[in-house]
Amino acid sequence: MSGVGEARAFRQVDVFTAEPLLGNPVAVVHEADGLNDEQMQAFARWTNLSETTFLLAPQDPAADYRLRIFTPTTELPFAGHPTLGSAHAWLEAGGVPAGDRLVQECGVGLVELRRERGRLAFAAPDLIRSGPVEEGLVQRIVSALGIARDDVLDIAWADNGPGWVGLRMESAAAVLALEPSYGELPVDVGVVGPHPEGSECAVEVRAFVPHAAGITEDPVTGSLNASLAQWLAGDVLPASYVAAQGTAIGRRGRIYVETAEDGTIWVGGDTLSTISGRVTL
Repeated sequence: MSGVGEARAFRQVDVFTAEPLLGNPVAVVHEADGLNDEQMQAFARWTNLSETTFLLAPQDPAADYRLRIFTPTTELPFAGHPTLGSAHAWLEAGGVPAGDRLVQECGVGLVELRRERGRLAFAAPDLIRSGPVEEGLVQRIVSALGIARDDVLDIAWADNGPGWVGLRMESAAAVLALEPSYGELPVDVGVVGPHPEGSECAVEVRAFVPHAAGITEDPVTGSLNASLAQWLAGDVLPASYVAAQGTAIGRRGRIYVETAEDGTIWVGGDTLSTISGRVTL
């Protein structure tokens, strides 16, 4: 990259929170057509957020816009909080969906979004990998998490793009007590455990992401909560529930999971813009 580029509209959106600075921020560049891969990756590296996104004209006529999603180190085919934050930014900038629902085009295909009770929610995309985790990998994961194999109630692939392995523990307290050795984690891991009955939230979730996002712990993670719901909702977990995430790192994320009558899992949360302006790339 060299020289002075074009100024484009820019927003930074806090996702999965109704209060500024307590969710997970995503950087959103509007009208990003014309930027190349190198420019997008360089800007994502510079923002140093878990994800930076770029809104482009759709290639699929069924979509309202196309989205590219970058971590500081790589591009992702899908991610949840960038999907909600980017939809918020597109709508706030005057975007009007062609149909009753918003349709996003991204690496995993078309993703539907809806707005109900003032919150945006996305339809969980299909898992691209599920099922048992090989025991050798399980042993490396539990060792990196600093727990015993017996502390794990269940473990499975729950990958909808970023590469998640899901791990279930006996309680939210056990989830919050984890102190991983991040450099030893062989894959990105999402951990879930229940809060006591009657609590505000049904479960506590943590996302350890030294591989996909290039950081240690993601504050609030839509893709992980979607895949955990596909794995556990209606069986171990209620069909619809509220999850807490970010508690261990000073955030207050709230993720609203709802299983529709047709079996579609919707993952939603509050969104608000904290920064708006223009960025020259």
